[in-house]
Amino acid sequence: WKNVPLGERMLVRQWTGLPVCVGIGASKTLAKLANHMAKQYPQFEGVCDLDAMQPAEADVWFAQIGVGEAWGIGRRLVPQLSEMGIETVLDLKRADPATLRARFSVVMEKAIRELNGIACIALEEIAPPKKQIVSSRSFGVPVTDLESLQQSVTLYTSRAAEKLRRQGSLAGVLQVFIRTSPFDSRAPYYGNSLHIPLPQPSDDTMRLVSAALWGLQRIYRAGHRYQKAGLMLTELVPAHARQADLFVPDDRSQRLMAVLDQVNGRYARRTLKLAAEGLNQPWRMKQGNRSPRYTTQWQDIMTIRQ
Repeated sequence: WKNVPLGERMLVRQWTGLPVCVGIGASKTLAKLANHMAKQYPQFEGVCDLDAMQPAEADVWFAQIGVGEAWGIGRRLVPQLSEMGIETVLDLKRADPATLRARFSVVMEKAIRELNGIACIALEEIAPPKKQIVSSRSFGVPVTDLESLQQSVTLYTSRAAEKLRRQGSLAGVLQVFIRTSPFDSRAPYYGNSLHIPLPQPSDDTMRLVSAALWGLQRIYRAGHRYQKAGLMLTELVPAHARQADLFVPDDRSQRLMAVLDQVNGRYARRTLKLAAEGLNQPWRMKQGNRSPRYTTQWQDIMTIRQ
């Protein structure tokens, strides 16, 4: 990147259509700040390396950047820092860490030390597993019948189960929810949800769908125009700590889910799916304004005509 930054960035943009900026620093906070500078200031040509700058030169840039651009400084903190005379990133860098920790928190102290090149936030080379998984979409048209809600909840549960298996976790609790539009003044608002503890933590799509549909039937109320449905998986535990059930062996379930994921991964998403998802799905979210998927869908590849 340092030798041919412009050429590399243009190559990525040509091949993927994605603009790329690079920020380099001695800490995560400095790297994020450098990335901000690479985006905002054309003279960096998309690549800002704070390690290659002299400290005095970096301070000149920091003096031009508002303190709110520093990582870990939320909008609500900016007015409070301003009252203390801290307006820019340079002001924050020169502030006393102990004083600001006493007034705010240890996060503020870490932000100051990171701006001074002292790494306080560990680099996560592998993202940690999620503590909860949510799958939800708004409908393309209002839904009034239970069957369409069942199809949508089945689809969303299947997607959540795939994510669950991908990160190697099991779900102990499932929450299903539905609601009408809060902006529709012509009809009364209705929204409800139900938490369902599972007998055993599971990643089996069919078991999760069965629990979700059971909960949906209990919160569904006829006569409403539903605008959104979804579910959330919580109480996630590692799959390798799976506790076997003497009376309900799940070896068959694990093999079936492995085949399901393998086929869908090899051919196309939703190649194999539960029949309860339906076929036509008129309730699906409208995607008329979605950008073409040049890099993942053959039918969206650009055609050049002379």
